[in-house]
Amino acid sequence: MLTYEVNIWSIRQRAGRAKPYQLRWVVGPQEHSKSFRLKTQAEGRQLELMAALRAREPFDTITGLPDSELRALNSPTWYAHARDYVEMKWPTVSAKHRASIAESLATVTPTLVKDERGAPTTHTLRTALYAWAFRLVKDEDDKWQRRIDLEEPPEHIARALDWITRKSLQVTDLDTPVVLRSALRALSLKMDGTPAAPNTVNRKIPVLSNALRYAVELDRLTTNPLTKIDWTAPEVDDEIDFRYVPGPRLARQIIDAAAEQGPRSRHLRAFFGCLYYAAARPAEAASLLHANCTLPDEGWGEIILAKSTARIGSAWTDTGESYDSRGLKRRARNATRSVPIPPAFVQMLREHIEEFGIAPDGRLFRAARGGHILTKEYGEIWTAARALALPEPQLRTPLAETAYSARKAGISLWIASGVAPAEVARRAGHSIAVLHRFYNMILNDHQDEDNARIGHALTEADETP
Repeated sequence: MLTYEVNIWSIRQRAGRAKPYQLRWVVGPQEHSKSFRLKTQAEGRQLELMAALRAREPFDTITGLPDSELRALNSPTWYAHARDYVEMKWPTVSAKHRASIAESLATVTPTLVKDERGAPTTHTLRTALYAWAFRLVKDEDDKWQRRIDLEEPPEHIARALDWITRKSLQVTDLDTPVVLRSALRALSLKMDGTPAAPNTVNRKIPVLSNALRYAVELDRLTTNPLTKIDWTAPEVDDEIDFRYVPGPRLARQIIDAAAEQGPRSRHLRAFFGCLYYAAARPAEAASLLHANCTLPDEGWGEIILAKSTARIGSAWTDTGESYDSRGLKRRARNATRSVPIPPAFVQMLREHIEEFGIAPDGRLFRAARGGHILTKEYGEIWTAARALALPEPQLRTPLAETAYSARKAGISLWIASGVAPAEVARRAGHSIAVLHRFYNMILNDHQDEDNARIGHALTEADETP
């Protein structure tokens, strides 16, 4: 039990003892003592206890130790805590988030060690942590278990995990700024020592912060030590450079050029059209069902985006398949998003269905040999189509560099056409705040027109009797 009832007595000397100088103190009803060979040692310990008392630390009645020392004594290692954190998070997060957690912890954990004597290679240790220590698998009863508890790792992996088990610092050591800074520095660098991309750093930092918050939750730390560090994550310029977003004509040319890459690519024309005309994310378009399409003979149609399917790897999914199907990004699992589509895209989808049919599960878009569309597959086709559509000077720029550019082009077209920002955000699956952060430049381009509309309305109001 912890108490503030502490009384520290003076040091007494006992002749004829190997350790003649005895320090005694009382915590609650319990008396404690410790003997020292030298008086200066006893005095030093006395000062430590008095400092804890002045800092208003409670003392433990059983051990007689201040709370901070008791925490350090009982603190697990960072490596053990990181494994506990993974086990806690795993069942409730997406496959992509699981992989990100494992990657972030595998980056920071090797730096939080007592020393590096006998350390395995960086690659071996990262692999051991990422693929074994921070990964769960299902047992025969379909329950999540730590992989290293169910499978026998290769010898070099086992040695690496044994080393980190012995060398890992305690969780309480992270309350020391110099230790925590080493972890932050690791998150800021690639394996080769060069600076990591700002987006990568900003993706990994929350994992470290959340793991530290979990330590507070488990009473392994009193506060999140990150709040004590004067450190700022690298700034990310989210605003899109519209010099490199394709306009309507170029976007259509690249989409049409995709169909000219042979049998391996023709089926992707409508897929790219979905990214442009409906501003769907690639993972959303890959999940589009025929049942969620309204495709009239004439006029505008509608598609309903309901899922997002991304290839993560079988190691991270619930099903053991390489694809993870989730709800829409930053939406409730069963949320949907309806997007009106223009007649040109309605016709494109009708032609696609007539030529390629639909998948057994109702999906419109499949890979050339069936199955889910691969990022590598549509990325290569987009690059080839871009090379056909762009002149040589523009090929050397980031103009329409990736297939995702088609989505940016579609959203930009809506804004330029005068669609209200709230409606653009709804169709694109953004919040208003995110829309303004990414598309602020093109939104600001409409300020003169908006000001003119407001001025016209004010003039009419003044002239109305």
